[in-house]
Amino acid sequence: MAGIPGLLLLLCAAVQVLPHSVHWKPTWPAYRLPVVLPQSTLNLSKPDFGAEAKLEVSSSCGPQCHKGAPLPSYEEVKQYLSYETLYANGSRTETQVGIYILNNGGRGARRQGAEPSGRSRRKRQIYGYDSRFSILGKDFLLNYPFSTSVKLSTGCTGTLVAEKHVLTAAHCIHDGKTYVKGTQKLRVGFLKPKFKDGRSANGSSSAVPDKMKFQWIRVKRTHVPKGWIKGNANDIGMDYDYALLELKKPHKRKFMKIGVSPPAKQLPGGRIHFSGYDNDRPGTLVYRFCDIRDETYDLLYQQCDAQPGASGSGVYVRMWKREQHKWERKIIGIFSGHQWVDMNGSPQDFNVAVRITPLKYAQICYWIKGNYLDCREG
Repeated sequence: MAGIPGLLLLLCAAVQVLPHSVHWKPTWPAYRLPVVLPQSTLNLSKPDFGAEAKLEVSSSCGPQCHKGAPLPSYEEVKQYLSYETLYANGSRTETQVGIYILNNGGRGARRQGAEPSGRSRRKRQIYGYDSRFSILGKDFLLNYPFSTSVKLSTGCTGTLVAEKHVLTAAHCIHDGKTYVKGTQKLRVGFLKPKFKDGRSANGSSSAVPDKMKFQWIRVKRTHVPKGWIKGNANDIGMDYDYALLELKKPHKRKFMKIGVSPPAKQLPGGRIHFSGYDNDRPGTLVYRFCDIRDETYDLLYQQCDAQPGASGSGVYVRMWKREQHKWERKIIGIFSGHQWVDMNGSPQDFNVAVRITPLKYAQICYWIKGNYLDCREG
């Protein structure tokens, strides 16, 4: 985290004003990202780690349901973006945040204001022909972008987003009420070649790659937004199904940067990609891509083939970097799970990803870097 003196300087330079209208909307122009900063931190009691791990999260509230929901107030958004931090020793804290808009090139900041009837739920998640690709062979698995996918000890998938950070789904470690079993000793697994001893034709010993195995790194701390913890009992929680894990040591692999999710019509080809450890193909990394079918401000609806275990995968696209004149893959969402939704009275199923909005980008980036000035590029 940023030092206290630097944070005090920022807050002293900030002009804090309440939103100008009760109809405040949590949106910003692309050229001016918001800033989400901690304001106060409270120590909490240790959790009991009693929840059963779930490899996906479901909701009957579909695109029209979410689009019809009332806009959150400024104070509600602040509450949703406040967060819990769980440490490896089992202690935890709750941090309240403030939301700011940068002025003057970053030298100051201004605070901105039921399941469908007649259809049983089936965990299908495969739409017609199974279009998933199993990634085999170390030449693929150990190379970017597939090497950024990791496995959580709770059974989900995560994505490397910094030297020591992994982005995943909140429900992989927290069920909305408490942390899942095993989270206190949460580990992240990296696929690596497993070598076996062999002998060459001239009799000299050698090590040759056999199969792949997971090498595990313990997690130092996790961040989960209160929007998930407070909202999981209703449909707002789906919008905040993301979490960030900090490892105890660097992983030494190339990682994928996060970015702000553009509107679906601006995605290259209208298509997204993600790789995960689907539980119907144990020990195998599975890649897929598909078109976006619908979207809300916080969610992307698609029919990428997936199975439980892929939850927490980073959803990425190729984005054009104007300054460098090149394409770059960026994570613009987190795969959450499966939904049955009511489409004009007819049940239809989708797989759902949480979009990285400008506010979520500001929050996740600050969790990673600890300095808002390093979070100006979305």
